Amino acid sequence: MLVLMAVTLPLVVIMAAFAIDVAWMQLVRTELRTATDAASRAGAKTLSLSQDEVAARAAARDAASRNLVAGTPLQVIDPEIEIGQGRQASRNSRFVFTPGGQLKNAVRVNGNRTASSAGGSVDLFLGRVMGVNSFEPTQVATATQLDRDICLVVDRSGSMMRDLVSRNVPGGACNPPHPTLSRWGGLNIAVAGFLAELDNTSQLEQCGLVSYSQADTKCGLTFTTSDINAELDFDYQTIRNEMARLSGQPTAGFTNIAAGIDNGILVLTDPRARPFAVKTMVLMTDGRKNRGIEPVISARRASALDITIHTVTFSDEADFPRMRAVARDSGGEHFHAPDSAALEAIFRQIASTLPVLLTD
Repeated sequence: MLVLMAVTLPLVVIMAAFAIDVAWMQLVRTELRTATDAASRAGAKTLSLSQDEVAARAAARDAASRNLVAGTPLQVIDPEIEIGQGRQASRNSRFVFTPGGQLKNAVRVNGNRTASSAGGSVDLFLGRVMGVNSFEPTQVATATQLDRDICLVVDRSGSMMRDLVSRNVPGGACNPPHPTLSRWGGLNIAVAGFLAELDNTSQLEQCGLVSYSQADTKCGLTFTTSDINAELDFDYQTIRNEMARLSGQPTAGFTNIAAGIDNGILVLTDPRARPFAVKTMVLMTDGRKNRGIEPVISARRASALDITIHTVTFSDEADFPRMRAVARDSGGEHFHAPDSAALEAIFRQIASTLPVLLTD
């Protein structure tokens, strides 16, 4: 028995050392993953809000230091914090990080507990029994904050006074659009839903408002071709006020879609626009282009300025092929609403699916 014990005791010690240190190594790796995740998230969020790389690095370092790895705060240095761009090759593909670039929206943190890192390697408890005194875990975490500056571009041509399925004008041509039966009434409810969804997202989006038709005089009122009703702002009250004002008077004029897109471009390239934010336009129409230049030309100009246009058609009178082309040529999507409930659902869907903070 003594001989057997003498033979097996070293094996028991080695197995115990292995089990204890494997558990310790797994715990440390988990702590390192948590710390690098927190650092990358903090850096991406600060980059989004401040648009400042120096501030983003400072936030990442601070978040890392507030997380313990093997009993000590994780220390990351500037070369271990990369700032760049996170993008999808397609809608359902993984996000890929590329260092640098102009539209910076991502922070990658390389968390290291190696011999050459600021925190050094991690000591093992019993590994020295097997001749191993420490191990050197590494972890990489990438956070992408896809904040967007958004411009709603809405149709206020005369056809927006009609009901959805005919040319009837409920309430009369010189009265304000009917709040529930007119196309404008459906749009007004949809815009309110869009803004309510933005209020509930975790990130901060700026939003502006443009309306368009064609210069006209109707019922003693003068209408312009296109107006910038609200500049980009984190506070959406101006948009709500403008929608209420427009809802209090009749709509009029033909449909100059390109003029609306052009003013949307002005909003999204204004100094208020954040340099690292993704620029998105939501373009709505119930009819066909019958004034102004070809909207696809304006859409291509928007695309050249990295502006994506999502198009929404409302009523069967809309020009589906043209609006699909506007969305396609600017990298956006086309949606069609057969009724007011569907229009609100589409607007809410666009708002709620604006990308949020992602960690890789």
